[in-house]
Order: sequence, then structure tokens, then C-alpha cells
Amino acid sequence: MTQRRLFGEHPLAFLLFTLWPGTALADACRAARPDWDGEPVGMLGEAVSLFLSPAGVALLLLSLIALRFRQQWIGLAAVILWTVFITVVTMADPTGLRPQAMAEGCVGAPTLFIVAVAAICVGIVLYTKPRTGGADGSES
Repeated sequence: MTQRRLFGEHPLAFLLFTLWPGTALADACRAARPDWDGEPVGMLGEAVSLFLSPAGVALLLLSLIALRFRQQWIGLAAVILWTVFITVVTMADPTGLRPQAMAEGCVGAPTLFIVAVAAICVGIVLYTKPRTGGADGSES
């Protein structure tokens, strides 16, 4: 059967049929999120997934330690490591499957996660900044 007989006078149908994502996307989701249930992942779901990843949990604990003990150097380490984590999530794609997984819907946009991490980092910097007290011990 030729292309002309199979699709008739509709070259757009042939184009869509040949370019339609096939097994590559299924493999992308199988590799990126093996336990994906088929529901599209939104920004909130992606943020929760990234925060609950092993690196996200470790960085949350490091951030809490920096805030609890009000240590600038631990806070600096936390901010730098958050920055590295965001860079890896958004720019470094070791598998090369992130765009395909996002197109399929098993990986969401990390925008909400980035905004939340930025707020955490600003909070760490402001809370652990050096205290400049006046003569009576108040901040000026």
C-alpha cells in the first residue's frame, strides 16, 4: 500500500501519523518515573516529588539545621547545594529523556519548586545574617 492510497489526499494525516510519539515516550516515562500512574503531573506534583527525593529531603534537613542553630556557614552550604540541585534538575539531563517525559505528562514543570527553593534560600540568608546589635542589644 502506498502513502497516497493509505491516507488519500490528506498529507497532514500522514505527517501526524509519522511524527506521533510512539514507544519513545513510553520508554521515557518508564525510565523517568517507573511508578507513574498515567495521570499528568502538574507543578505541585512535581514540586512534591522533588522535595521528597533523597536530595530534597537532605537539603531540607540541612536548611532546618542552619535555621535552628542560626549558623551562617551551614546556611551558605545549604544555599549553594540548593542551587546545585536546581541546576541539575533544570539544566543537566543525564538521561536526555526529560523533554519527552514532560511531553508525555509523567514529569511536570519545576517552576513551583524553583520558587519555593528561592524563598527558602532567601529565608536562610536573612535569618542567619550577622546580628548587629545596638548598645542595648537591639538590632539597629
